[in-house]
Amino acid sequence: MIVAMLGFAIEDSLIRLCSLTIPFGQVLFLFGLGGALIFALICKVQKQQLFFKEVLSRPMIIRMFFELIGRLFYSLSLVLMPISLVTLVLQATPIFVVAGAALIFREAVGIFRWIAIFSGLLGVIIIIEPSSDGFSPYVVFAVLGMLGFAGRDLGSRAASPLLSHHHLGFYGFIAVMSAGMIFSLFSNTDYVSLNVGMLIYITTLVIVGCFSYIALMKAMRTGEVSFVTPFRYTRIIFGVGAGFLLFGEAVTSSLILGSIIIVLSGVFLISSQTQYKKPT
Repeated sequence: MIVAMLGFAIEDSLIRLCSLTIPFGQVLFLFGLGGALIFALICKVQKQQLFFKEVLSRPMIIRMFFELIGRLFYSLSLVLMPISLVTLVLQATPIFVVAGAALIFREAVGIFRWIAIFSGLLGVIIIIEPSSDGFSPYVVFAVLGMLGFAGRDLGSRAASPLLSHHHLGFYGFIAVMSAGMIFSLFSNTDYVSLNVGMLIYITTLVIVGCFSYIALMKAMRTGEVSFVTPFRYTRIIFGVGAGFLLFGEAVTSSLILGSIIIVLSGVFLISSQTQYKKPT
């Protein structure tokens, strides 16, 4: 899990670095195309059929829609906002997943878990500082990206068990590729030719992104969920560290306070959810 979080932080940094030289939509398109090809190859080697009726099921369509929204707006926020701030906003995703599960799937959520959910929301508000002079409207993209990923995770819960993690990876990267195409269409930007340096950056982005996803799935499938999941928050260290070391971003007291509140709320929700599922 820690290796996966480090990989995702590197992925975020590479998306921002690549977007400084080539159009943002082209970065997403190439990233999605490369990732989809890798997971298609994995499915081919494992003799898993890529196209079958469950792919067009309602939960899967919903999952891909939210994957597209999440990837598009989260990646766009990486280009326009400090990586440290965007990374911290993303950490509220599990909190909104629990809230969505309560509202959509009617999962039991007691008063203390609702308090944790609203505390996590408060942490996000502290991080983005909507009342401060330095507030940027671009932070809405980060929030939309986080909500998109929460919707994707909820869609994954309802997806058919016949869809393996490699299937989800393939169609997830298809959504990334589609997001790049849609952004390029609406922004009316032309793609540019890539030099050797940019090809190396894009190739590294694809490899790191796929490896991180596989590491994440490996951790969730083989480890005790209640033990492994809290280590997702190590992404805060890597994301804030990348922002500070690579892009000279400042670490403010509001970022620290908001992240502490989000982490504590998330860990409480994870532990209480595991306890609730244990047989009595």
